[in-house]
Amino acid sequence: MAEDYPDPPTDPPSLSAATLQAKLDAGESVRLLDVRDRGEYEEWRLRGESVTATQLPFTKFLQAKVTGEVDSLVAEVAGTGPITVICGRGEASAFVAGLLTEHGVEAQNLSDGMEGWARLYEAREISCDAATVLQYRRPSSGCLGYMIISDGSAAVVDPLRAFTDRYSADAADRDASITHAIDTHVHADHISGVRRLAVETGAEPILSERAVARGVDDVTALAADETLRVGSATLEPRPLPGHTTGMTGFTVGDVLLAGDSVFLDSVARPDLEAGADGARDLARDLHRTLTDRLAALPDETLVAPGHYSESTVPSDDGTFTAPLGGLRDQLPGFTMDREAFVEYVCDDIPPRPANFERVIAINLGTETADDDTAFELELGPNNCAAAPTDTV
Repeated sequence: MAEDYPDPPTDPPSLSAATLQAKLDAGESVRLLDVRDRGEYEEWRLRGESVTATQLPFTKFLQAKVTGEVDSLVAEVAGTGPITVICGRGEASAFVAGLLTEHGVEAQNLSDGMEGWARLYEAREISCDAATVLQYRRPSSGCLGYMIISDGSAAVVDPLRAFTDRYSADAADRDASITHAIDTHVHADHISGVRRLAVETGAEPILSERAVARGVDDVTALAADETLRVGSATLEPRPLPGHTTGMTGFTVGDVLLAGDSVFLDSVARPDLEAGADGARDLARDLHRTLTDRLAALPDETLVAPGHYSESTVPSDDGTFTAPLGGLRDQLPGFTMDREAFVEYVCDDIPPRPANFERVIAINLGTETADDDTAFELELGPNNCAAAPTDTV
């Protein structure tokens, strides 16, 4: 809380999360000073190819103010150019940025800190021949979600509970009502917004039958051959198991909402539902998804995944999409022998998402959490990709 930190010796300039993300998207060099404790920094920090980051704890700057050694600390900050100071909520960093400013260093405070960055949610329209499709991204975790809009109706796919107001506002801006709230699978990295949207908008909450079979009893179970109508557009379910047994993508026109099956630079990890013991069976199912189930779709299909990584290169329009044919050529999983693929994705599985067991329980409906708790549970990287390629 603000009262736990001293006031800055001078008010520093402030940088919003959206402005910082715009700099990262543009490839501008960003020099960061993170004043959280080392453990917090190692667990979850702001990354990017153009980022130079240094971690020095807040307490060092308190001491340096007393001892007059601020300049010596500044010399430890890697990189050149203005320093953007970061902490958890923008309070400790405000003091440090003010201290640096007082000493003639060009510095600015990331307003609201990492929590503010976690609340950043952006939308871009992706090309689709059958409906208006918005791709939402949460840069702090790499989560992607979607809204399909057609003739006054809208469906939201993989909504985040923290941003349900945003979906309602965006639909209203386009003179549409949200009629469907859909999860591609039972998520392990974030709290689903499907139930909240159902309550707030009257939308029908939907999961695939195989996902519902895991114990979900308050949503509509969608059969694999049961299409959804959103205005004049049709959402066709595409079972794509492997990440989970119930993982289901959707095609709308020439776009595949792929969920956590195939990403732009990786494939999904197979261990979050059944653990390490069941990972190899799910990896075999994922191999079939890549080599058989997706074989029915043409190369021109635009893949819109459920996650992206910090090293994922967006398409020319700024969205995280790519033609399926290009992914078939790029990702080894499409051409590997089944058992070689199983070894590929199971031999070096990365750490599981933070709090994944409780997140799954909340998404199944067997546990509950208030909004503040839910937000805290999903902070950090989601780690939903297999290890051999970049963690998503």
